[in-house]
Amino acid sequence: RKQGVKGAFSHCSSAQAAPKPLLSQFPMSCQTQSAQIFPTNSRSHETFGPLAESDFEIACLPNSRQIPSPAYDPVTEHHRVPFITCYTNPDEFNPRLAFYMAGLREHYHFNPRDTVVGIATCGGICPGLNDVIRSLTYTALNMGCKKVIGFKKGYRGLSVKYRDDIIDLTPDFINRIHYLGGTVLGSSRGQISNDEILDTLQHHGVNVFFPIGGDGTQRASRELCDLIKQRGLDISIIGIPKTIDNDIPFISYTFGFDTAVEHARSAIQAAHTEAHSAPMGVGIVRLMGRNSGFIAAMATIATGDVNILLIPESPFEMDTLFEKVKDRLMKRDHCVIVVAEGAGIEHLQSAGVSQHRDASGNVKYGDIGHFLQDSLRAFLRREGLPTNIKYIDPSYMIRSTVPTSADAAFCVELAERAVESALCGKTACIVGRWNDHYTLVPLTCIARGSKVVNTNQHLWRTVRKMTVYCGEE
Repeated sequence: RKQGVKGAFSHCSSAQAAPKPLLSQFPMSCQTQSAQIFPTNSRSHETFGPLAESDFEIACLPNSRQIPSPAYDPVTEHHRVPFITCYTNPDEFNPRLAFYMAGLREHYHFNPRDTVVGIATCGGICPGLNDVIRSLTYTALNMGCKKVIGFKKGYRGLSVKYRDDIIDLTPDFINRIHYLGGTVLGSSRGQISNDEILDTLQHHGVNVFFPIGGDGTQRASRELCDLIKQRGLDISIIGIPKTIDNDIPFISYTFGFDTAVEHARSAIQAAHTEAHSAPMGVGIVRLMGRNSGFIAAMATIATGDVNILLIPESPFEMDTLFEKVKDRLMKRDHCVIVVAEGAGIEHLQSAGVSQHRDASGNVKYGDIGHFLQDSLRAFLRREGLPTNIKYIDPSYMIRSTVPTSADAAFCVELAERAVESALCGKTACIVGRWNDHYTLVPLTCIARGSKVVNTNQHLWRTVRKMTVYCGEE
């Protein structure tokens, strides 16, 4: 069934004669052909360069079959979502810098009755993984797909050694998995040869593959798409972005983030109760956020109980932190500190704390929470201030829980749009949400770096109004 496809991976284009595009409501006199995205921060992986119209093009498998889809209101290539959602000068707004919308088109590329769907969950676990698996499966089967299979333990399950150890995802199997944390497919970190992965997909006759994972997973997906193109194969790959830190660029938020903020709030409330109940009480909460402090910042705003927030994007000096904590204790007799896991790594390095990389290549920093606890206790002891310091790290409890209602509903929407887009031939992209619309984001875009908290914009300004600032002015 897998036959070579000449000219595999064309690109969507709205230049063809067609109905008037939705973007006609925006000023069309714009001359700007690129935009600078996300003001950069020294802690981001890469410097995001300017964007051109071509950066938003989505790869499409050549659609010669023209199989009518059941869409009652099909998405067209003229349905676009502007990248720039806020501007001051209309003359600098280019409506052609816009994402293609995800969803069902007028025609299928794949005949559902001949289509085999493959799913893998990669990297660390996250709330909502089973919800995504369940919705991908139900959507594919309800649209008439022949079969849905799950590969165990991430990309490892697509290696030659484990390729036949698969799970047949039937309605009976997936019916109640959304009540479970983690992933029923299992997950793993590490790299597998793209040739092995592609050979396994062909071995099982997979036409559509959904890798669920973060930036490392989607980097591998991009390389896999390049190999598919080289071989001229008729296989679609659409990633489902999964990072609890919410640090993937070009999408508003990722599934699991809402759940993480909600449970982080509970941990902060516990730390506040402990600190407030003891004389000279200090509560320290370490939250997830290797390079981005979104969870810590949002949880801080949500609780209103945090006195000092430390995130990777806002460097701080230990002496300044010590004095701020001392001042707070002298005035209010308690202090709550929230720290993202990637904050203050320069202080860990100075103290000789070793770092290493996990199997996916991600840097594993030392425990900044315990470091702060020990350093702060030593400082306060030198100052003659007896104190009670409680340390809470809810990270693994958050990762393994079931999602909130908002996250669960979001998982369903993401999965449905992914299946619809893939069956219509879209590939080499992820499904995300931008400006209240579900969009297709090219894998080349998300490879530009990590999304970080912009310390010059409203989120951080709100945090600074609510907390004692320890960073650089």
